[in-house]
Amino acid sequence: MRAAVVEKERPIEELFSEFLRTRAEDLKWEIVLRHSNMIKSIALRLHDVYASFAQVDDIINEGLITLADAVEKYDPAKGSFEAYAAIRVRGMIIDYAKKQDWVASSVRRRVQKIEQASAELATKFGREPTEEEVAEQVGLTLPQYRRAMGISYTRNVISLEELVEQNREHWAAESEARYPEEELQRSELVEVLSAAISTLDRNEQLVLSLYHERDLKRTEISAVLGVSPVRVSQIHTKALRKLRKMLSQYLEGD
Repeated sequence: MRAAVVEKERPIEELFSEFLRTRAEDLKWEIVLRHSNMIKSIALRLHDVYASFAQVDDIINEGLITLADAVEKYDPAKGSFEAYAAIRVRGMIIDYAKKQDWVASSVRRRVQKIEQASAELATKFGREPTEEEVAEQVGLTLPQYRRAMGISYTRNVISLEELVEQNREHWAAESEARYPEEELQRSELVEVLSAAISTLDRNEQLVLSLYHERDLKRTEISAVLGVSPVRVSQIHTKALRKLRKMLSQYLEGD
């Protein structure tokens, strides 16, 4: 009995070469599907950015469209497709989140009051205030407070992702041949960011590492640290506020 012949998958470089020559739709979508796991990985990584208004599947569907456009506009002379596509997909998710009316103005004001009250109480007590203390200060129930802090966490994730994207564009302008992610370790931006992170408190560094490097969610980080998810939000917010200030000063000083 003759064994079935298994067709060998064509190398991605060969697919791109033929697509750039023919612009055939079937080749474009084969390349897109080959990279679909990338979309899912990034979508899961940025889940907190859109969790309040969209499902992972919605983001993956949008990502497929973005990836198809990336294939169309890809220039092999500028580096790997994976680096370019990752930037495009991340940017799509951030733009998608910004377009959603996912936080009412009343909730934004509530978050601002909470952040202000938290800072005032920390100064007054000489320590980080508890959930109950902040909630009482702003006249909220504990569930209302926790929901607002969850929204604050998401806002800060989007805010930092936007800043990172801006910095990538800023650094890319200084590089003629490659995409930022391929030269990230050699960029001045990474040195500035590393220096900024080194000035943070230990818990702030740990939260950033667990979220942005280990891809843990708030509830998972809270279990690691032995604190509440809301406390994780507070630490995360404080760390991001510091980083945004230092990175903004770096860009403005260039």
